[in-house]
Amino acid sequence: MKDFFSIFINFAMIGTLTIGGGYTMLPLLQKTVADKLRWVTEEEITDFYAIAQCLPGIIAVNTAMLIGHRHKKIPGMVAAALGIIFPSLIFILAIAIFINRFMEYEIVRSAFNGIRAAVIAIVVHAVIRMLQSGVKDFFAAAIFVTVLAVFIFFSVSPVWPLLTGAACGIALKKIKREV
Repeated sequence: MKDFFSIFINFAMIGTLTIGGGYTMLPLLQKTVADKLRWVTEEEITDFYAIAQCLPGIIAVNTAMLIGHRHKKIPGMVAAALGIIFPSLIFILAIAIFINRFMEYEIVRSAFNGIRAAVIAIVVHAVIRMLQSGVKDFFAAAIFVTVLAVFIFFSVSPVWPLLTGAACGIALKKIKREV
């Protein structure tokens, strides 16, 4: 029971600090569940994050559930999901009650402008860390550059580049094995 409470609390803390959406939680996940608690590796977080993007639902919840399952199976998955959702539920209820009253103040609108800029910096930091752990050879770098170009120039679902990347990885492994 103590393990599951620990999972809930750690994911609730991550959920509390995940302002700006699921992408901003990646650095927190890396520091908490990979570096500090060692429940998963950084590579597993990157893999879980990629899988979570392909699944229906909220990326933060999907990623938390995958990590929770990896650490303590179904009960860990449930504890992680509840933990990551709980702070958002509380915040959304509070905001829903008071948002109209607060948004009329210039200081609140200015704060949201600053938060948006900080969220972008957090996402860029997460991308840099993912690049360092996920792009380890020329082939992976080529996939990265190609997918980035596709996203810059075309409007596509993230599922297709992920599936194509997986197929390319499998094909490269087969080619390397045959050579």
